[in-house]
Amino acid sequence: MGSSIVLSPEEIEAITQYKAPGLQLAELRRQGFYRARIGRKGVVLERGHYDAIVAGRDAATVQKKINLPSLKLA
Repeated sequence: MGSSIVLSPEEIEAITQYKAPGLQLAELRRQGFYRARIGRKGVVLERGHYDAIVAGRDAATVQKKINLPSLKLA
């Protein structure tokens, strides 16, 4: 498989065995790839999420942490 940040359309088709984006998305979600989505050119699945799920890690723990300033009440 390639090394781009997202899986190629060919990789998505190989994983799902479907060509239609709606069916691909449904199959990916069924397989546990909850971050898959439909973009302008078809289904988008980040390689990091794919790798984490395939390796048995919960990709939810590999989230970016955002530091937000705390709000002060008036």
